[in-house]
Amino acid sequence: MPTTGTPHHIEIWVPDLGRAVLSWGWLLQRLGYTEFQSWPAGRSWQLGPTYIVVEQSPDLTAVDHDRRRPGLNHLAFHVEGRRLVDTLAEQAADHGWSLMFRDRHPHAGGPDHYAAYLENTDGFEVELVAIPR
Repeated sequence: MPTTGTPHHIEIWVPDLGRAVLSWGWLLQRLGYTEFQSWPAGRSWQLGPTYIVVEQSPDLTAVDHDRRRPGLNHLAFHVEGRRLVDTLAEQAADHGWSLMFRDRHPHAGGPDHYAAYLENTDGFEVELVAIPR
């Protein structure tokens, strides 16, 4: 049963579905999501009661995303431990992601915060936060 406040779904409009499937699909599957839906303009992956959609909508009004504009800046995901954060950060470049704040990684969020900040080719940012043990 869904819990009040748990996201039902998150929909991300992307300029290129193929690129999105390569980057988001890889990451979401590594985080435990499974492919949920597929249609000509989109894909989704589900974990528990929540699913994440990437869609190349015909209603897009721009072809680029800028996380610094008003709206969503990034999504942050819990990751089971520092080792997995490090592994995902190392593998990210092979899947359309680049490591942000390289000079401060893995403590770009502060000395007590272990995370990898990734940005994909289309400018979307994710933060992968190690669950403290």
